Amino acid sequence: MPLHLIYARAANGVIGKNNTIPWHIPEDMAHFKQLTQGCPVIMGRKTWDSLPPRFRPLPGRTNIVVTRQSDWEAEGAQPASSLPTALALCDSQQTIWVIGGAQIYAQALPLADCIEVTEIEQDFDGDAVAPALGAEWVATARSHHVSAKGLPFSFVTFRRAGA
Repeated sequence: MPLHLIYARAANGVIGKNNTIPWHIPEDMAHFKQLTQGCPVIMGRKTWDSLPPRFRPLPGRTNIVVTRQSDWEAEGAQPASSLPTALALCDSQQTIWVIGGAQIYAQALPLADCIEVTEIEQDFDGDAVAPALGAEWVATARSHHVSAKGLPFSFVTFRRAGA
């Protein structure tokens, strides 16, 4: 079962602020949709709560929400008490995408095969940071872009060395 992480991070490592994304890059959102469409997505409850209501659940994807709240329910989402429980809910043939937040990324990183990162070439203020990637992670693809608003960014694929 391929497990992939996907996130956007600022030059200073920030991925969020007050349960929101501190930038707006439509090109990144389109990239996210293209990669995750048709696949299960695993997220923490705060990430679920941060999605605009019109995008809950994320359409065309199985939405699995990891939460410690045993009575948590949301239309269109499958609750899971832990990351291993969430993974067990997934079809082993499909790519599984972990989409946040910081705690879920940290738990999933040791299990991941691939990480898709949007690297934003600007610092942002925030309170959630991307997991640190060790030397075992190698950038295997990189494409540079500039958003419609003039913000430079890159789509980068990281894979485990030797994988």
